[in-house]
Amino acid sequence: MVAVSRDTGHAFSKPLEPSIRLLAGLGIEGDAHCGVTVKHRSRVAVDPTQPNLRQVHFIHEELLNELNAAGFNVAPGRMGENITTRGIDLLGLPVGARLKLGESAEVEITGLRNPCAQIEAFRPGLLKAVLGRDAEGRLVRKAGIMGIVLAGGDIRPGDAITVTLPAQPHRALDRV
Repeated sequence: MVAVSRDTGHAFSKPLEPSIRLLAGLGIEGDAHCGVTVKHRSRVAVDPTQPNLRQVHFIHEELLNELNAAGFNVAPGRMGENITTRGIDLLGLPVGARLKLGESAEVEITGLRNPCAQIEAFRPGLLKAVLGRDAEGRLVRKAGIMGIVLAGGDIRPGDAITVTLPAQPHRALDRV
């Protein structure tokens, strides 16, 4: 784990923290997106009772490196993620993959982050940079993955992340 972040408000970027606490069934203590029901403003406007499948947001450091090489100047936490990873193919994980974080925390992956217009306001051109097309012309979302907290615990930069895949057949991630 490279970095951990949280923010009590709905700002686009989240400040880095020395540690964060994951709460089972809720998300990250003190984060604006913590809760059983959805907290993202656009989703609340549609149906505030829908379950919160976006309690924790992960981005891989490799994406930040790619974006920085393209001149975007983004650091951990700046794209709104709670956890910045290194060396894990986040986008290649299937729905239901479980990430054990540190000593006791566990998150189940629910889907892809669907980048919104806020990303463009943060850095012009960034929306296009985090969207692409695969060989078949299908949209590829690279702005991270989302999950729900199964087991709570404190995590910090440097903690190990262990991936457990669900039983086959695997279902590819889609936006949540």
